[in-house]
Amino acid sequence: MTDDIDVWYFMIPVAMVFVGIAIALFFWSVKNDQFEDLDRHGSNILFDDDEKAHSQAQTKQTASALEKTKEQDEHSA
Repeated sequence: MTDDIDVWYFMIPVAMVFVGIAIALFFWSVKNDQFEDLDRHGSNILFDDDEKAHSQAQTKQTASALEKTKEQDEHSA
């Protein structure tokens, strides 16, 4: 029975150290503006970071769409 109680003398200070570390990390993250803009990171996946590749893809897509409409006009005439 006394062995069970002796474990608490070790576990309570360890838990308090972990809580202190968690609180310190929370205040550090607030101080360094980690919680400043939460929406931007969630929507980054929706936008292309590489503008050059995006422009090239848009140009190819537009060119292929023009070719399709030209072919449809030729077939319908």
